Amino acid sequence: MHPSSDTIEAAQRAALLRQRRLATGLLVVMALLFLATRLLPEPSFAVLLVRAASEAALVGGLADWFAVTALFRHPFGLAIPHTAIVPRNKDRIGDGLGRFVERNFLEPDLLTAKLRSLDLARRGSTWLAAPANARRLATRLAAAAPFLLDALGDQELRAFLRRTLRDQLSATNLAPPLGRLLEVMTQARHHQALFDRALLFTTELLIRNEERFYTIVSEKSSWWVPPSLDRTIAKRLLKGIYELLDELTAPDHEVRRGFDTAVAELIEKLKHSPEFHARVDALKHELVETPVVQEYLDAVWDELRRLVLADVQAPDSRLVTTLADALASLGRNLARDEAMRARLNATLERAIVDLAVPWRQEIGRFIAEVVHSWDTQTVTERVELVVGRDLQYIRINGTVVGALVGVALFLLSAFALP
Repeated sequence: MHPSSDTIEAAQRAALLRQRRLATGLLVVMALLFLATRLLPEPSFAVLLVRAASEAALVGGLADWFAVTALFRHPFGLAIPHTAIVPRNKDRIGDGLGRFVERNFLEPDLLTAKLRSLDLARRGSTWLAAPANARRLATRLAAAAPFLLDALGDQELRAFLRRTLRDQLSATNLAPPLGRLLEVMTQARHHQALFDRALLFTTELLIRNEERFYTIVSEKSSWWVPPSLDRTIAKRLLKGIYELLDELTAPDHEVRRGFDTAVAELIEKLKHSPEFHARVDALKHELVETPVVQEYLDAVWDELRRLVLADVQAPDSRLVTTLADALASLGRNLARDEAMRARLNATLERAIVDLAVPWRQEIGRFIAEVVHSWDTQTVTERVELVVGRDLQYIRINGTVVGALVGVALFLLSAFALP
């Protein structure tokens, strides 16, 4: 797990403070040594050597303290020229940082090589294949559903669904697909099965309503015809209908053959007739605009929205489980399919490069503008937190090197120079 930015900043601040105390403490020790050796009335050779070392160390340490301090602020609070370099050049630093990122991080070849070395598809598939990871991602995606639905707005989504359906139907010529679907059904003789169901339905309907049929015949008959004769006529009519329906169940009946012919003609018109295509298209638009269809779409959306909101709040959400299983399965399949991973990597590389490279100037400008917007103290603190610890080593090295130079000069003057 990666540490947070606050944790990193706290660690940087502690390290900077620790090194600053070390560098300042070393400088104080050198000052005390110098004062102590100056107070001795008759210093020996060794004392003089220590005095020379501490004196030179003070010079070197103070010079480097001045140089390091001058980067971030005015030493001693005095507005000495060419000090407080970082605050005075904040905007230039932002511009330079933006150009640096633009030229060195967003070059197409460099970006492509880096993405290729990352192998995003393999990493993603390995991560997704772990059920716990898939579940975690599914839970987060499902948790976002209520916020997404609320953010988009109910009426806006309804209008979007209607508009999407209308646009999709407008862009789709339904007649040829309907013709092909009907052709497949005909080849499997499903249309004749539908014909049989229609015959059975008609027969059962008549059987359940025989008395109603007799009543209708009697009501339509002349007043002078006896009711008994009306009933006899109705029974004979009904018997004839039953016989006809029974005859129609024969596979080779002429009506069935006529039905085959009519269906075949309909298929040809659906597939190839421009006039029929126009009629289907007009019917399609008329159907979409009818209030019944609009109400049905609204009802479907209301039910879908209710189910989603209720499900994502349940501890054993089926949406989360289904989504997690699908994500884990996707990860496993992708992990096994090297060719698919290669295609996915290539697609991701193109997408990221095509997205980032045209915007690299804007990205560089954005970085510069962000730095420009920071107040001077913020920029100074952030830069000092990043490099200040190493700069304190410069102070330490300056003190140590100064002491060594002081020793060398003292020995040189004592033994080598006249």
